[in-house]
Amino acid sequence: MRARNLTCASITLTVVLLCQSVHSQLQVGFYGNSCGSAETIVKDEVRKGFYRDQGVAAGLVRLHFHDCFVKGCDGSVLIDSTPGNSAEKDSPANDPSLRGYEVIDSAKARLEAICKGVVSCADIVAIAARDSIVITGGLGYEVPAGRRDGRISLVSETFTNLPPPTLNVDQLTQAFAKKGFTQEEMVTLTGAHTIGRSHCTSFSERLYNFNGTTSQDPSLDPMYVAQLKQKFPQSSKNPNLVVPMNSDCSGFGDAGYYRGVLANRGLFTSDQTLLANAATANQVIKNARNPQAWRLKFPAAMLKMGQLDVLTGNAGEIRTNCRVINSKRERGMLHTHTTLEAKSWMLIVPVYVFIITRQAIMLRVFDSLNTKCECTVKHGTYLLPSSQLLASIHNLLNH
Repeated sequence: MRARNLTCASITLTVVLLCQSVHSQLQVGFYGNSCGSAETIVKDEVRKGFYRDQGVAAGLVRLHFHDCFVKGCDGSVLIDSTPGNSAEKDSPANDPSLRGYEVIDSAKARLEAICKGVVSCADIVAIAARDSIVITGGLGYEVPAGRRDGRISLVSETFTNLPPPTLNVDQLTQAFAKKGFTQEEMVTLTGAHTIGRSHCTSFSERLYNFNGTTSQDPSLDPMYVAQLKQKFPQSSKNPNLVVPMNSDCSGFGDAGYYRGVLANRGLFTSDQTLLANAATANQVIKNARNPQAWRLKFPAAMLKMGQLDVLTGNAGEIRTNCRVINSKRERGMLHTHTTLEAKSWMLIVPVYVFIITRQAIMLRVFDSLNTKCECTVKHGTYLLPSSQLLASIHNLLNH
């Protein structure tokens, strides 16, 4: 009798552990069963946002980057500040330059209407970044999903995690290395500056106050400096003046950014500094000469970034409103929903467990429209409704 009880416990433990292991990983097609239209809805909202303002595509790519580099890809960059807390989005690194929030909000509202409490804000950001790359001429890629949303967003954490535009090549390399990126991957990701814009405050010192001996950065093309000064007069107090990051305005279908750096037209210090190191300069030259090779490398670097310190399984939450952490009531409702979903998940994931004991027991959970658990013991075969799995195995072993 005791041997049979031990066998039943072993089977139960094995199934639960296998299902938890599968559920805790990011997966392509993660929402296939729980919210099949998730990616289509996000894509549609990106498209509509892009038609209203083409610059939103660059904003969404940057939003993903700024989310992942601070506390991992957990959607914390979307959280609004409160009277008691200054959130990431109000950091000088994000405000007023970060944009695309309204696209995320629209996608989330539509998803909550049809798949309440299922699709995370963090996943919406990752998918929207991919769709923004595609709509501006880049190559598409499958986005593994299953991220959960974080509950903490602190402005102070942006200061130590987001690399500022004033870094030199060694500092930039160290900043990316801390996140697990090679120097080549750093140069590849920096190519995202082929789209987008910058506010004057991010580079004005290169025009008017470079150092004690010269007012402008000598590494900048003088003609480019003259153009920038025309757009940003030193006397201007307008904080909303912007300029394209890439002077030839090409998209992801080209590698104009790297050509601009080679022509000494890298807008940020962190752009132009790529020529100060032999290895990074060589990467810039290669990408400028072979844009297609860079376009092929870029998705892989984005996928790697999208897996930085993600929350999965039961960690974090699925925010109802991407701007606000769930209330206790919402957490309770979503916990019930998640528990039910987890039970369903255990029934549809193919799991094969073979346990050889004195009873020669085999347990198989398989995926079909009419999921059954097939339990084979030496006395015969029994087909049982999966909802009766644990109780039925116990009863069979004790008959």
